[in-house]
Amino acid sequence: MQFIPNTVAEVRSWSRNIRLFFLANIFYQIGSGLFSLLYNLYIQGLGYGDTMNGRVVSVQSLATALMFVPIGLIGDRSSRKRLLIIGSLFSGILFLGRSFLGSESSLITLSVAVGLFASIFQVLAIPFLAENISKAQRLRMFSFFSSVVLASQVFGSMGGGFLADLFQAMGATRLVSLRIVLLIGSLTTFAAVIPLLFITESPRGASPDASAASKSTDAARAGNDDRSSLKEGIGIGTQGRTKDFKFISQFIIAQLLIGLGSGLVVPYLNLYFTNRFSVSLSAMSILISLGQVMTIVSMLIGPSLAARVGPVKAVVIFQLLSLPFLMLTGFTNLLAVASISFLFRQALMNAANPIQSSIMIDRVSDRRRGVANSLMQTAFMLGWATMGPVQSYFVTTHGTYWGYAYTFSITGGLYIIASLMYFFMFRDRTARPVKAAA
Repeated sequence: MQFIPNTVAEVRSWSRNIRLFFLANIFYQIGSGLFSLLYNLYIQGLGYGDTMNGRVVSVQSLATALMFVPIGLIGDRSSRKRLLIIGSLFSGILFLGRSFLGSESSLITLSVAVGLFASIFQVLAIPFLAENISKAQRLRMFSFFSSVVLASQVFGSMGGGFLADLFQAMGATRLVSLRIVLLIGSLTTFAAVIPLLFITESPRGASPDASAASKSTDAARAGNDDRSSLKEGIGIGTQGRTKDFKFISQFIIAQLLIGLGSGLVVPYLNLYFTNRFSVSLSAMSILISLGQVMTIVSMLIGPSLAARVGPVKAVVIFQLLSLPFLMLTGFTNLLAVASISFLFRQALMNAANPIQSSIMIDRVSDRRRGVANSLMQTAFMLGWATMGPVQSYFVTTHGTYWGYAYTFSITGGLYIIASLMYFFMFRDRTARPVKAAA
């Protein structure tokens, strides 16, 4: 009963920058969530097959992956606010073009352009939040942020499916109804620019932790200065760089495997339900949206599990528990079974994402957070970029049953390998600090 008032009180306690950033992300994610659900159906409506959908997903993912590192480097050295404004503005413009242009060349060109600007929000969100909150707040804030992002995508995807069916009921063709809804999505993305304009940037390097320390006693300031000097030495020194990049490289390997598996399944879940079970747009949008709602709940539970067993074990537990549901989704011919197993897979696998972000941010020095996050995102998106043609090959060659069964099985194998590697690479890193703190 106290959840809503406690949440409202917590939101009111946030800084103005955090509230404005959340509002901008709500608009941006509604628009992009709407596109992610309906755009490949729009491509089908234009008369293209699964091969074209695979090419579009691949080139957009590759373009996004190629921009992650440059955006991370630029964001660490310049204004993240200006970059976020550019990302939302041009994403809205390009979504507008996607709503009307349908030639093969325009589909590919716009996919590349959208991928370039979509990278900005993906790379800079976590470093921006980390810069505006204290270290103690990070895991909870990352979980809450991920939940809000998904909730916004739920609103966009569910609303998009209903609107498309509504316009068809009013007499519009399937293609025209999809085009109108995509236009609405582009305008919503534009709206993200407005709250971003009112964000006030602090000098780079200032943080809530530093501000709190400046108001404490002389003794506390001295202790904080010692810790700050040590942290700076680690961040600048050769040993610190080596530790940073060793951790980042290990994280990249695990993320690449997850990205390869995810790229075989996640971008095509709407096609999976419409192709295998012939569900309506509304029913499909409800299923995808319910999967995101389940993920929101699991993300809010995630910090509690991480506090009990440690963040690394929590990540591994969530990922391994999702595997039976993944396999059940790939092999069932019953819509009810596929729907329920999809919901649990979606919730469990994605619940680990904010915990992983917290692990990464806490173990990388301040000056390399943007680069670390961009490299992690690059590895994941490279998996998506390379798996598009593979997925379309399996589905076009083996049909809508065995094609999806094969891709879901390969994804399960990749997830197992990634989870085991993640556990053995990072378990010692998390165990030592906990013992020392105790």
